[in-house]
Amino acid sequence: MRLILLALVVIIAGCSEQVQLPLAKTRELVILTRVGSTSYSVNETNGASGFDYDLVRLFAKDLGLKARIVVAASDNDILQRVKSGEAHLAAAWQSPVADPAIHYSTPYFQDHDILVTHEAALPLTSIEQLANKTVHVVAGSRQETALRESGKSVPGLLIVGSHKHSELDLLEGVANQRFEATLVNGAAYDIGKNYYPELQDSLELGEARPIVWLFSPGVDPELIAKANAFLERLHRSGEMDRLKDRYFGHVERLTQADSMHFIERMHSVLDTYRPLFQAAQTRTGIDWRLLAAVAYQESQWDPWATSPTGVRGMMMLTEDTADLLGVGNRLDAAQSINAGAQYISDLRDALPNSIAEPDRLWLTLAAYNLGMGHLNAARYLAKTLQANPDSWYAMKKILPLLGLPQYYSRLKSGKGRGGEAVIMVENIRLYKDILDRYERPYDPLEKDSVKSRGRQEAYSKQDARPKSRQRFTFAS
Repeated sequence: MRLILLALVVIIAGCSEQVQLPLAKTRELVILTRVGSTSYSVNETNGASGFDYDLVRLFAKDLGLKARIVVAASDNDILQRVKSGEAHLAAAWQSPVADPAIHYSTPYFQDHDILVTHEAALPLTSIEQLANKTVHVVAGSRQETALRESGKSVPGLLIVGSHKHSELDLLEGVANQRFEATLVNGAAYDIGKNYYPELQDSLELGEARPIVWLFSPGVDPELIAKANAFLERLHRSGEMDRLKDRYFGHVERLTQADSMHFIERMHSVLDTYRPLFQAAQTRTGIDWRLLAAVAYQESQWDPWATSPTGVRGMMMLTEDTADLLGVGNRLDAAQSINAGAQYISDLRDALPNSIAEPDRLWLTLAAYNLGMGHLNAARYLAKTLQANPDSWYAMKKILPLLGLPQYYSRLKSGKGRGGEAVIMVENIRLYKDILDRYERPYDPLEKDSVKSRGRQEAYSKQDARPKSRQRFTFAS
């Protein structure tokens, strides 16, 4: 009997050591996440990104540890694997759970679950109106669990959990009227409604939920304390607001009519000019979808556009800029696009090395609108006001001051339309996001890259998530 008890103690001790994943030995923080519009995604152009992904990597860096990202199949998969100690923590837009074995951090966001329907459907005012309706959700998601619990008393409610669709795919299905309704988190809806303006947020299901990190039971309490201190420090410093702005700060910029008009022009006009944007990418290395977004903001893809101030053409070049870049005819679409792309590249190269991406790009686009002289003046002004001149989040508040006499009277550059520059850049960010959703990246070495439209549906529906049994997908 003693031998059996001793063996059990050894087994339990071994399991406990495995759960704890001692940081001192591994020097890496093991993090569970899942593919989602708010947490983690990978694209061919920019690699891995996501609000949770960036936030937790900052935490690992703060600890002096390497971040090892483990991509789980679903929210339920995350909870099971957190509880079994396969990672130190989960950063995947999670909410606190009732299981006392799983600890969680202080909240860093508040979010709602939103029932989304097509605008042609009658809005929902109560969950009882889902009687005899079908709602699609991401399988294994928090939304599926919440809906099954809330919908127990709703007669005829059919809940379909899909392993093949992300939140954005489900929103697309509702927009195309393939699905009656879907339940997603509010942040995903705010992003998706720009891609699919036919959507309406019919009903908030339940109370607002705090968004937190979840910790495995065997994790050292000191790690949780450090995580809470880190999140609080980011809130106090403004770094949390800057990160939120990067992913969510621009999503409310366009109206429904703006999004609908852009998407209509994308389907009816963009085909004509796509090869020109892609050729400009080959020359400059700037993503053709960004160039197309700039051109839409400038001229709505009208090569004959002319403004009262004298800027002309697809990329709305001034006469001086056109002369500098050797443009003989500003109304020639190819010349305008090539010159505009080169001008963006030159402006980005002219910025100080201290400015990191993506802020570098947003400040470049502000300079495209304002001119480098006005941007440098705004950067100087930011320094005098104790703001960070290398941060787009900070400069969004500084640039409009160029239009106020108490500020521009002190600057050599004089008055500037800084507020317009901010609006322009924020719009371009959204247009680029929409194009990223609908259009493929361009690879000049791919034989038929220019004919991207024919393959677009397959690309947009590509399921990047691991299959349910592929449980050990790592990214760093």
